[in-house]
Amino acid sequence: MSDDSLCYLNGEFAPLASARVPVLDRGFIFGDGVYEVVPIYRKKPFRFEQHLARLRRSLAETRIENPHSPAEWRAIVERLVGAAAGQDLIVYIQVTRGVAKRDFAFPAAVAPTVFAMVSPLTRPSTAQREQGLRAISTPDLRWLRCDIKSVSLLGAVLARQQAAERGLDEVVQHRDGRLTEGSASNIWLVKGGLVLAPPRDHLILEGIRYGFIQELCAQASIPFEVRILSMREAREADELMLSAATREVLPIVELDGRPVGDGRPGPVYRQLRRGYDAAIAAL
Repeated sequence: MSDDSLCYLNGEFAPLASARVPVLDRGFIFGDGVYEVVPIYRKKPFRFEQHLARLRRSLAETRIENPHSPAEWRAIVERLVGAAAGQDLIVYIQVTRGVAKRDFAFPAAVAPTVFAMVSPLTRPSTAQREQGLRAISTPDLRWLRCDIKSVSLLGAVLARQQAAERGLDEVVQHRDGRLTEGSASNIWLVKGGLVLAPPRDHLILEGIRYGFIQELCAQASIPFEVRILSMREAREADELMLSAATREVLPIVELDGRPVGDGRPGPVYRQLRRGYDAAIAAL
């Protein structure tokens, strides 16, 4: 997406290159803000209501006022998407606490900073879908409120960099042997045809695809269970998968240099993939 693509900032639509935020914005100084990433297929938002619901939760947990109604958020997104050249897009939304003198305590009577931009969505390649991804495990060193979609992403950045430096696709994080999630994805295990998911608690961000994967399992009569999972179970799984807004659902075929299952995308993944593609086609 070029720098002259349309963006939204505090009530105004303007070219991205001209957008400016004061350096005392708390998002810049403290990472004091939240965000959402909404995938767009053929100009249509995918599971938009669920994304708005998570944005509301993140704002409530951080005690930032929600600056827009659902209808207003939709209008902003539709304006950005309508002005964009592509059909498959990503809309990034960010809300920070606003601009104030640097102080850790919340400032009084400060308006939130609201920003949104659009960029191309590159869907998973045929190679990624058919050959799978490679990952490494790493200790989860992030803060303990991973359920908030915060712009404070240094922990995720450092985790993903470990994979990038090895030419790999993702990390599988753990706390004291307990599986949590990827750097920017939810992680799924399959054992004996059963899809296993980590609990939706403060140790993971509940991806919008979390509920969607659960729905796809129900539609395909695939057993689904939520419980605490160990890294030992991850390493011994028949299949390992990740899901994320930009990566949809993809198989992980190698973990820490060893094959997952037989080292190829498995049958449960392929069922979920077909369901995922059908839902997108039905938009």
